[in-house]
Amino acid sequence: MKKILVTALLASALFSAYASAETIRVFSGGQSQRPDLMRKMFDAFEKANPGVKIEIETGGQTAELQREYLGKVLNAKDAALDVFMIDITNPRLYQSKGWIEPLNQYLGRPETVLADHLPVYRTTNVINGEIYAMPAFADAMFIYFRKDLLQKYNVREPRTWEQLATVVKKIKAGEKTNPNLQGLSIQGAPIEGTVCTFLLPIWSKGGDVADGGGKFKLDPAVAQAGVEQWLKLIDDGVIAKNASEIKTIDTVNDFKAGNVIFAINWGFAWDRFQNDADSKVKGMVDVMPMARVGETSKSATCIGGWQWAVSAYSRNKPIAAKLVRYMSTPDVAKFLAVEGSLLPVFSATFTDPAYLAKVPWASGAGVIATFGRNRPVSARYGDVSDAIRTATSAMLARKVSPQQGVAELSAKLKPMLQ
Repeated sequence: MKKILVTALLASALFSAYASAETIRVFSGGQSQRPDLMRKMFDAFEKANPGVKIEIETGGQTAELQREYLGKVLNAKDAALDVFMIDITNPRLYQSKGWIEPLNQYLGRPETVLADHLPVYRTTNVINGEIYAMPAFADAMFIYFRKDLLQKYNVREPRTWEQLATVVKKIKAGEKTNPNLQGLSIQGAPIEGTVCTFLLPIWSKGGDVADGGGKFKLDPAVAQAGVEQWLKLIDDGVIAKNASEIKTIDTVNDFKAGNVIFAINWGFAWDRFQNDADSKVKGMVDVMPMARVGETSKSATCIGGWQWAVSAYSRNKPIAAKLVRYMSTPDVAKFLAVEGSLLPVFSATFTDPAYLAKVPWASGAGVIATFGRNRPVSARYGDVSDAIRTATSAMLARKVSPQQGVAELSAKLKPMLQ
């Protein structure tokens, strides 16, 4: 009888402990978002917060596939997910649909919470004074270049597109044994990277497609000049004639094969160049700031990366908010940077000796990322992106003139960005 009573008491205690535990279910994205590393940080959070259990769900190798999946879950007001990752372009979209929880009441004011993060997050993740997402890890577009070739021909890193064209012509003239050598590889296929191709020269001139509130502000003359800049570089043999067909992975593979001098691409490409078994450019690569349009303009690059958000339908919002705050701290950022080469969301991490010892190229990357700009902030970003990438690809293919293409694009964007 005593044994039965003891067993019953133990079972009751275990049941009570289980019932009082909080289980947080997290959607941690695809493999490129390193759920394996996130799991280690979740384990540390569990250890520091007894009674909390974190379950991970993964899936979707692209932002589009993940957005589609999350849209289905959240449209149904399903409480199955407490926390999830979203692309940097999506906080306003999710906020406009009521899918994500405002976090000020749990975390504090944005000017305090985000004070040490990269500047871009104070506009992308804050809407009407409320924090709606916390930065997970960053990404940015860089100009990768063959430092061995610049040293061989005794030329400095170019600061303007005009200087870059001059450097390319000099190097290509001396590298005639490689007829496949491209001067500059950009993305021009109708993909997300081509949105950045359209924006880079516009930003350099101080313009933009939309203001900080997502309202249309595109100057057609500036946009047209930006497209014409790319077309001139194509005509001058600096950019390949099939630029309108080039995807992100094409640039990576061409550069990795030793067939590109300068390449615009995202941060993940560094590991491909340095660590892939078939890379012919190991130890020959460096990064530099995005070139400017003339001496009087500014360098600006396209920021990317991922954010943590709390579901508006979560039944565990306080502890979920505590988790996303923890996942956006300097210690976690440093761990992800050192162990996974995921770009930090804090400026200070880019100067951390432990990080630079493992990822030496990041000393230059940090300076570049500080000047990162986000793509248009809009609840209709998917439509905005589709319009820009499609129009840009068509103009680079010369299916339409820059004047006509920009005019048609402006007509599409105006009603979207109101």
